[in-house]
Amino acid sequence: MFARLKPRRSMAGVSLIELMIAMTLGLIVMAALVSVFANSSAARNEMERSARQIENGRYAMELLSDDLRHAGFYGEATVKPGIPTSASPGTIPVPKTIAVPLAMPDPCSIDPNIWFSALLIGVQGYDNGAGIAATTCVLPNYKPNTDVLVIRRVSTCEAGVGACPAAVNGQPYFQVSKCATETPLTPFTIGLMGTIGFPLTARDCATRAGMRQYVVRIYYISNDNGAVPPVAIPTLTRLEFNGATFNLVPLVEGIEEFNVEYGIDSDGDGSPDDYTPVPDLWTGPTTGCVGTCTQVANWANVVSVRPYILARNIDPSPGYVNAKTYQLGHNSLGALIAVTPIDAYRRHVYSGLVRVVNSAERRDVP
Repeated sequence: MFARLKPRRSMAGVSLIELMIAMTLGLIVMAALVSVFANSSAARNEMERSARQIENGRYAMELLSDDLRHAGFYGEATVKPGIPTSASPGTIPVPKTIAVPLAMPDPCSIDPNIWFSALLIGVQGYDNGAGIAATTCVLPNYKPNTDVLVIRRVSTCEAGVGACPAAVNGQPYFQVSKCATETPLTPFTIGLMGTIGFPLTARDCATRAGMRQYVVRIYYISNDNGAVPPVAIPTLTRLEFNGATFNLVPLVEGIEEFNVEYGIDSDGDGSPDDYTPVPDLWTGPTTGCVGTCTQVANWANVVSVRPYILARNIDPSPGYVNAKTYQLGHNSLGALIAVTPIDAYRRHVYSGLVRVVNSAERRDVP
């Protein structure tokens, strides 16, 4: 008997319709994957932009707050009206008495006598930049109608001690006597290293007392980030005094608005009695001004500061239109400052309340 052979299975290819269906399904799956990837990438980029904006806003507030807390710090010196002291642009300290200056000091002056007259004014400001043009200050690429904030103090460490840089000729320094029998009576002196001798002594009345660098910092908003070449990104910028001129230091990109309100203590108890964006024009709280409410006295009585900043993303968000209104405190008439930009940048307002510790604690009443 012969084995029964199985019939051969016929072989057939894929039909055109089947191929088109398979390709269509593949394209649908591919399109879905591309869409998921694109959306995921866009969401990641947006999160990165937002995270950077939050980081920049918080960092800017931290920089301002830390410097404001140190405003009016002069080491061991007692700085208040009527204290005898010395400010000497010459070799020998000349005894003087601290007094509230007759006019607002020029924040960019290189005259040690002006530094001395400004000791009582640790915080100084220019609402919307009004009045800054009358000083010797030059604010490169300043953004109009934003506030300018000036902070005066000395370094928190003595020159040459620990990690603090050693004293350098041509730099401004502040020296405090720690000798109980210093003659003539000169509790402290201020001037340029190499111009005056800084002769005050330590507790042993023999060793020269330490010196702290005199610091003036001017904060403002610049229209660019200070790069070379500059990029048109609004940036929180600072001028730092170096004895002969000011160094330009770009700090935080994306900070496009800056407004400041000042808490004024008119009765001398260390607590603010009222807040105003323009201490120059302040005439006292609703109960009336207790004491003298002049332009200079008002600035000398600033014991707290409320800064507002508006931070935006560095890059625009595709497909996003920002029509929100952001409030940045009050103007000189007491009305809310409202900003409504129409563009593709996401923004956030940051604000805080900072006590000017050195001014406030000198007048604290238990």
